[in-house]
Amino acid sequence: MADRSLRGMRLGTQSLQSEVGVEFSPRKKSTYRTADGETFEVVFAADAEIPGVWESAKSGQEGVLLDGDGVPVVSEEVETKIPRSHWDMLLERRTRAELEELLQERLDYLRARRGQQKIGA
Repeated sequence: MADRSLRGMRLGTQSLQSEVGVEFSPRKKSTYRTADGETFEVVFAADAEIPGVWESAKSGQEGVLLDGDGVPVVSEEVETKIPRSHWDMLLERRTRAELEELLQERLDYLRARRGQQKIGA
């Protein structure tokens, strides 16, 4: 047993697979510039939608997308709908007075079920 030793690899430093026959997906580099003039590149998939702003990994500032000539790309502002809350949708269907009346009815019902009827009511 002493004449045969087990040999291993360092963990995480080398791969047993080679890159022969591997095709990488198409990629595209996009250049961004921050307000203080720092430029940085971000690699995206070729078919990905490129965002107009991206945060710099070094400084944490937002950079604006540049075109091939180094000019900032002007993006069209898309009007987005403000998300409505459940309360907003409820107020579209009922008035505040109706809601208070419904609330009182439900509270009375629940109190009656528990035997906690208000005294003097």
